[in-house]
Amino acid sequence: MARRAGSADLPLHSGHVPPWLAQRMTRLGAVISQAIVHHYGRDELLSRLAHPFWFQSFGAVMGMDWHSSGITTSVLGSLKRGLAPLSGELGIHVCGGRGKHSRQTPAELIAVGERVGLDGAALAQASRLVAKVDSAAVQDGFDLYLHGFIVADDGQWVVVQQGMNDERRQARRYHWSSRELKSFVDAPHAAIEGRGHGEIVNLTDRRADASRAAQIHMLQALGPDGVAREAVKLAAAEAPPPAQATLPHLVMPDHHDVRPEDVVTRRLHGALAAAAEQGPKDFSDLLMVPGVGARTVRTLAMVAEVVHGAPCRFSDPARFSLALGGKDRHPFPVPTKVYDETIRVLKAAVESAKLGHEETLGAIRRLDDQARRLERVADGPSVKAYIAQERAASPSYGGRSVFGWESDLVGDMPSRRVPDR
Repeated sequence: MARRAGSADLPLHSGHVPPWLAQRMTRLGAVISQAIVHHYGRDELLSRLAHPFWFQSFGAVMGMDWHSSGITTSVLGSLKRGLAPLSGELGIHVCGGRGKHSRQTPAELIAVGERVGLDGAALAQASRLVAKVDSAAVQDGFDLYLHGFIVADDGQWVVVQQGMNDERRQARRYHWSSRELKSFVDAPHAAIEGRGHGEIVNLTDRRADASRAAQIHMLQALGPDGVAREAVKLAAAEAPPPAQATLPHLVMPDHHDVRPEDVVTRRLHGALAAAAEQGPKDFSDLLMVPGVGARTVRTLAMVAEVVHGAPCRFSDPARFSLALGGKDRHPFPVPTKVYDETIRVLKAAVESAKLGHEETLGAIRRLDDQARRLERVADGPSVKAYIAQERAASPSYGGRSVFGWESDLVGDMPSRRVPDR
């Protein structure tokens, strides 16, 4: 996986995840993580978390706002809660968080080190350095407010942290990975997400090596006062700054609704066709979980891609919001009955796999294989039509959003209601 995976615009959203969704996200995030570790190992889970496109899709498939900055906080919070009781089994520990929780990261890492035999002080130092680089060495106009540190028992780690720019109502997420990391100040990022607003001072770029050395030399030769005088002279000269190279980036739009242009339709049709091809009845029998219907199988096909999909398949995070909707009713209310069935199926599959029975987890994997084969030839409803179908069926699926139960909103405009947060 490329160490620089690209960048993306993340609209800055306020509010928080309602408890009824947070509890489900915790369970679903944990069981998806278990499935990834079971199939590919914990290094692969760390690699996924360091990939900004996958991270956004992961949050979207769990019912969070598919395009917003809130995915970062909610995903890290869900993993911290969900993986804590599994840390002995998986060997993965999630530390830090938002605001005051981010400042507790070093102490949490030291405690993890004491439990599993790692150098907790070194991990704590790494945490501080990562935060310092993104707050001081990369001056891009975004103030850090979230810092998550995920570490494995073998000492490999990933950092996901996020900054905000209130004036522009934008957020930027930074991904770090200890894999292949040789220096904290020489191009260390796995990826940076966010729209560039003007010139960015990035002293961690490899091309800035001479600049870093010159700054140290200048400070030693001139002292702080001398550096300040030179800075005044440079400002007066008003020399135009050099042009900067840009990284490929994923643009997360400001609009909240999911539109056709946000989704790679052939991939959606592949997942729908795979679910239909398996057949709800036969698939239910195979899973040996009573009550699993066609709608749950469609969700499982999308979840299966989050577990098994290649990095190139996560260029359209909006598509994964079509699995379990969104808390703000976009693209449609969260189908809580389907959500609960999905968790139950995945949990049963993982538990069976632990006992050596791979049939159930293997069947879910075959859904992803089938979807990729069929997307070249499959046809299906438009994105707009699919969303309309889901909205119409939402009351029967236990549809719920921050505005309340969908069955209670018939004839009522959600925009006029006070959100049930």
